[in-house]
Amino acid sequence: MTHLHPLAGVYAAALTPLKADFSVDPAAVLPYLSFLASRGCHGALLFGTTGEGPSFGVKEREIILRAARDVRHTYPNFQLLAGTGSPSLEDAIELTRAAFKLGFNGVVTLPPYYFRKASDDGLFTWFDTLIRRAVPAGKYLLGYHIPAQAGIGLSLDLLARLKDAHPQKFAGIKDSTGDPDYAVALGMRFGPNLLVLNGNDGLTLHAIEHHAGGAITAMANLYSPLIRQVWDIFNQGGDALEAQEALNARRKVIDRYAPFPQILKAIMPHFHDLPRWPVRPPLVDVSPETAATAIRELEAC
Repeated sequence: MTHLHPLAGVYAAALTPLKADFSVDPAAVLPYLSFLASRGCHGALLFGTTGEGPSFGVKEREIILRAARDVRHTYPNFQLLAGTGSPSLEDAIELTRAAFKLGFNGVVTLPPYYFRKASDDGLFTWFDTLIRRAVPAGKYLLGYHIPAQAGIGLSLDLLARLKDAHPQKFAGIKDSTGDPDYAVALGMRFGPNLLVLNGNDGLTLHAIEHHAGGAITAMANLYSPLIRQVWDIFNQGGDALEAQEALNARRKVIDRYAPFPQILKAIMPHFHDLPRWPVRPPLVDVSPETAATAIRELEAC
């Protein structure tokens, strides 16, 4: 991979720090992002699925995005992406504008996930309007393709239309299908011209072998040095299979405890010097017994 997109790299799908009353905790954001930056992450996505994004309103997200900027004082090259998806086009526009006003490098945006039978024409108009009204020159929007959660996805033809309409501003896609065939299809259709950030650790090597530009994963919270090893070895022309297999073993454990926000918030304090933050309802914190079992299984890897 010789010509990398400015947003290419390894990203953590960041957790959202919360207080005991489920309100956001902006004071915890800087030490947490600094931890991620210190462990090899090129950047972080705030308010994705791991960050419980749809559970937070516009103003709450703005509070956390504003706090996140301070990581640049110590890590000036740390890339910041914001999840700005919402069924409301106006809310998505407001969130996207706020992220770029705060200096974020890009946004990752879900399709409007209530109308699950929306046509490609309708989705194109939605994203086209969002990009025209909210994405400034030199900044980037990626579509967030996670149909199992959102109930609606982004077809290859829709991606092509958006790329043709906005060659620079529409950077590409976060692919969280976990589907190896879809990773191949993206590579065959677009090659390196569409930035694909893979969302499943088990497919990191497979995806970048088919022109993906990197990864945004929940496991990067725990194992970013290992994901970075896969990335670095591949881009240096080496064989990253052994590192990928080590990553696979850990991903198989975590998959048994989905959804990820609960289990990661429960076990991160054991592996790293971070607080145990609650999840926001409707998610429910895992029990100490479940956390202990997951920890034992991961340590056995």
